[in-house]
Amino acid sequence: MRPAKSSTRSWCVAAIVAVTTVSSGLVAAQSAPDGENGRYSMTPIPEGVLRLDTRTGTVSTCTRNGTGWACYAVPDERSALDAEIGRLQAEVEKLKGQATGPTVSGKIDEALPKSDSLKKGEPKVAEGDRKLEIPLPSDQDMDRVMSFLEKAWRRLIDMANRVQKDVSGKI
Repeated sequence: MRPAKSSTRSWCVAAIVAVTTVSSGLVAAQSAPDGENGRYSMTPIPEGVLRLDTRTGTVSTCTRNGTGWACYAVPDERSALDAEIGRLQAEVEKLKGQATGPTVSGKIDEALPKSDSLKKGEPKVAEGDRKLEIPLPSDQDMDRVMSFLEKAWRRLIDMANRVQKDVSGKI
């Protein structure tokens, strides 16, 4: 009979442990306050009160009218921003799909035509956007501009020196 007593005792200890575990889990599962002040956080404003729902993040303005208090949700810019981000992402994906360029699917015998983007010529009009493409100035054009600026600068300095001599001579 002794083995039966120890197995009964073990069984009772296991049952007590199980009941204690379950009851502590139930106590923890009961709704605890969401913070020191509860679910809503209130902030006074000149028109009434600004209410923040700490569970959902919704912000409302609460004002007192003739019949009592009325709370109205503040428009959330986040949803508008999320919608715009989604639209732009879809547009980017669409544009990536439309990206054009010389693509070669297999081996070809002829070379692909080369295009020189720095080649001087008439301003080109892009096909879809109708924007003008203006070619960059050449080194020769840049040298001419620099020469002109140097001459203008030297004339300005000479003129300033002459004015300074004229003013100092009259004093």
